[in-house]
Amino acid sequence: MSGRTMTEQAFFVLTALVGEPRHGYGIVGEVAELSGGRVSLRVGTLYGVLDRLVAEGLVEPDREEVANGRLRRYYRLTERGRDELATEADRQAANARAAVARLRAWRPGEAT
Repeated sequence: MSGRTMTEQAFFVLTALVGEPRHGYGIVGEVAELSGGRVSLRVGTLYGVLDRLVAEGLVEPDREEVANGRLRRYYRLTERGRDELATEADRQAANARAAVARLRAWRPGEAT
């Protein structure tokens, strides 16, 4: 993912996996909570994002288990995924600081 901007969905999936492996529905719920409901992942979209993150080495399968007759596949963040997430979080924070500084300095009616 280096060199490319990370999608908001990928950002929140990686963030959801910080600290512990999660299965698909657990990731969907965690993303909704982390984003304050702004990002709502459908299951098909989630697995597309996960497949891409696995292919890029940012996430890896952790384990599978059967619950209520259904297979749950758990995913976990890799060290590379943690590093990419930290880099993206720093980039977003720098962007937000630049915007906040401009907004604080802006006076309506002044020439720009």
